[in-house]
Parts: sequence; structure tokens; C-alpha cells
Amino acid sequence: MIHQTAIIDKKAKISKNVEIGPYTVIGPGVEIGENTTIQSHVSIFGNTKIGDGNKIYPFVSINEPQDLKYKGEPTNLIIGNNNRIREYVTINPGTVRGGGKTIIGNNCLFMISSHIAHDCKVGNNVIIANNVPLGGHAIIEDNVVIGGNSAVQQFTRIGKMAMIGGMTGVLHDVIPYGLSTGNRNSLQGLNLIGLRRAKFDNKDILGLSDAYKKIFSSKNVIDNISKIDDTDLKNLLVKDVIDFVIKDKKRSICTPFS
Repeated sequence: MIHQTAIIDKKAKISKNVEIGPYTVIGPGVEIGENTTIQSHVSIFGNTKIGDGNKIYPFVSINEPQDLKYKGEPTNLIIGNNNRIREYVTINPGTVRGGGKTIIGNNCLFMISSHIAHDCKVGNNVIIANNVPLGGHAIIEDNVVIGGNSAVQQFTRIGKMAMIGGMTGVLHDVIPYGLSTGNRNSLQGLNLIGLRRAKFDNKDILGLSDAYKKIFSSKNVIDNISKIDDTDLKNLLVKDVIDFVIKDKKRSICTPFS
């Protein structure tokens, strides 16, 4: 059902069983997948593709990047399926210099007043709590949880199944399965509760915990990783952490010493 007060450009592509509430405005480059609900007073513009089964709450704004270098170039925003985008969330498409795409996966929850900036890559099953901004080009991998009133600096990476405590300033990349908090984030250990809930083998969790101590035994993380033995590397959880760290050696890694 489309409310009579909604304004939808004729070039927009609206799939079957889409609900659009009153006073919502949808621009010409927008595609909306099946069984998606868009409530009242939502604004969606740009080359934006929204998948199936999403629910978008009032006063969400999807519009141009907040980047002074952006001059109206055609860039893209791709949102997957079954996401919940709560009130006052803002999402921006990509920029030419950043690759031209902002990408959001499936089954995410973006709570009230969170912000997904230009060129971000957000995985599946991500939870971003109230009032959390992601700076441009941030990469948030699968199953990450970011606590309320935190802020993620531009270009920062957060590895899969990491947890960020509330009111944390995330300046340093956070390893997969890490637990990070602080005014300027430091590593507080591993997300052991999340690992157990995900039903990882207890032997693998213990192996990751042991490797964690070796990796962060001193501030020279790369040197510590070079000393990890083959037994540790057979543990896929450990491999995930090491691959994440060495993938971008230019980025600062969140450590217990940060």
C-alpha cells in the first residue's frame, strides 16, 4: 500500500508488496525490493538500491554524501535484505574517490540517530546502537556490535564478531572477536560470550585466547605474529585475527596498550 501523500518519482522502481507511508519522498534513481516497509516522512534519493524485507522507520534520510569534495557525481548505495533502519538514521552513498559505493549487508539493525557515511562497507547481522556515527570509508565486518554513543573514525576497520562498548571513540582497527572500549579505544580482551553463543568449539576458543596473549605480548604486534607457530595457525579463529592484522599494516591496530 502506498499512501496518497507519498511523493514517488515515476522513474523509481517499486517492487511488489511494498508499503510506503505518508509524506515519504522517493527520488528517480531508487529501487525498492519486495515486502519492504517504508514508514512516514522518509526521504530516499540517489542511486539507491534497497533489497527485500527491509523496514525503514520515520524520518530516515538517505541522501548525498557529507563530503565537501562531492560535486554531485553519480554514485551508489546498496542495502541488502531484512534490515531494520530506525528513526532519524542517515545513510550516504559513496564518492568517486572512495570507490563510488556504500554497501550494507543483510539482517542489520541501525538504531535511532545512527549514521552510515559515504563509502562504508557494513556486513551482515551488524548491530549499531543509538547515536553512533560511522566515519567515511569505515569497514564493519559481520556480526559486529557497536554500543550506544560510540563514534567510529573514518577508514577504521572493525573485524567480525567484535564488540565495541558504549561511549567508545574508535580510532584504531579492532581485531575479529575483539572487545574494545575507552575514550580512545583500547583492547580489553576477546568477545568470549559472543564466541560461545555462536557455538564455536571450546578448544578453538581456548586456542584463540592463548594466541591472543602471544600476539599482544608486546607493542610490536607484527613481530609477535611472525613468531606464532604452525599449531596456532591451524585454528581458523587465530587465522582470522592474523589475516586481519597483516591485511593493512598501515592502519593502527587497537591493542591493550592503545
